[in-house]
Amino acid sequence: MKPVIDILEQRISAAMAVATGRDDCAAIVRPATDPKFGDYQANGVMALAKQLKTNPRKLAEQVVENLDISDVCEPPEIAGPGFINLRLSNRFLEQVILDIYWHHVPQTMPDGGPFPYPQERFGIDKVSNPKTVVVDFSAPNIAKEMHVGHLRSTIIGDCICNILHFLGHNVIPQNHVGDWGTQFGMLCALYSKKRNKAIKDGEKTFPYLPLADLEAFYKEAKILFDTNEQFAKEARKAVAGLHSGDQIWLSHWQQIVRQTEEHFQEIYIKLGVYRAATNIRGESFYKNMLSDVVEDLKNKGITEESDGAVCVFPEGFKNKEGDPLPF
Repeated sequence: MKPVIDILEQRISAAMAVATGRDDCAAIVRPATDPKFGDYQANGVMALAKQLKTNPRKLAEQVVENLDISDVCEPPEIAGPGFINLRLSNRFLEQVILDIYWHHVPQTMPDGGPFPYPQERFGIDKVSNPKTVVVDFSAPNIAKEMHVGHLRSTIIGDCICNILHFLGHNVIPQNHVGDWGTQFGMLCALYSKKRNKAIKDGEKTFPYLPLADLEAFYKEAKILFDTNEQFAKEARKAVAGLHSGDQIWLSHWQQIVRQTEEHFQEIYIKLGVYRAATNIRGESFYKNMLSDVVEDLKNKGITEESDGAVCVFPEGFKNKEGDPLPF
């Protein structure tokens, strides 16, 4: 069923149109400010009376004469200069509660009258014009542990999806994962180094070298990249290999991504948030599209080179020192 406030808005607006001969009437129904005045209050009569230069209370009386809401409310009451106070009837509330409560077979009303077959929608209709809505989730990073911030955004994202889906919208859940970029050179270089050492020491590393502590693995790679020039060269070589499609580096990258996903999918499943676990879209999905984007930006003449990177500097996008930031 429609929300009660929408039913009242529609019917009172229609009664106002009949009373005045105008089709642009708005009832302006709001919850009552004080329960002693009822449940709702229609405030639109006074503004309409001012436009028509007529007595608002008298206009309110004419509106009530043309108003039939007996299936929803007790008889409406006119208050002050033209407010229409509305109190929901016990009969209507009983019907709504029964509609929510009964789930299985058609029932009859206490007076023997027909009762519509109930739906398990708690009295809420689906939207008449569904939209397509993309909902972002927690977006964890590869080779890093999830933290409490991911917990919050995961639950919020899932709640939003549930509400929108229940209302009938086409929901596209999206867990955007950071799985591509320069830092994966250092991660792949360290993975290769550890894997080669394990093989040399006679350890079984197939089908992949397990990463028991993702956070420690990431920190070790970062320290080596910052302090060991030979390792940094290997990391840059790995980045070039990833971008060119070298199968060795891609296989290392895939194993790092796979093990990280296994880690956070276990958490998602414990939370019962299956959308986040199954609707993963990494940055790597777009890697083959990036060169076309760069060419489009160059052709538009809005790029400039900065430290070897092709950048766009949007107007007004600055850091705290006031210097332009690249996009």
